[in-house]
Amino acid sequence: MKRCLLLFTVLLLLVGCSMNEKAVTLPEDVPDFVQESDFKSIDWNKKAVEFGDRGIIGNDNKSGVIGVSMPSLSTQKWMWHLWGIEAYRDTKLTIIGYHRDSKTIHPILVDGWLIGLDGPNNGADAHAPSSVKIPKPGEWAILLYTNGSYFDTLIYDINE
Repeated sequence: MKRCLLLFTVLLLLVGCSMNEKAVTLPEDVPDFVQESDFKSIDWNKKAVEFGDRGIIGNDNKSGVIGVSMPSLSTQKWMWHLWGIEAYRDTKLTIIGYHRDSKTIHPILVDGWLIGLDGPNNGADAHAPSSVKIPKPGEWAILLYTNGSYFDTLIYDINE
């Protein structure tokens, strides 16, 4: 009987703790290929860093942004850079913003969720200029998808 009571108490504690975690809710208009599990696997310790000589901040030889070095909650220009993209003319880049504290998902591109890519620039295989608007301060994971497939995650701290 004591074992049953102990097991019941442990299960009750586990359920209670999991109910305190706020679940990730996908917006209705987010692209279908974006999954809730994509956000659970974010490594918040893997912060974006500056690399190269052009002021690109991101993940070396994978993806990065020029413009994020002056973080702002106002609309600003960012230029995305991606390595490992062969057919840039046929590639669409989907950009998903995820706010760590509120666990909310936002389109940070002013014009929606995705943009087309242009050719090589600043050593990257493809690039794309864009206007972005970060809706609130805090830690952000920027998930990148190319043609519907996960590509990379950039972790930025934007507080101004």
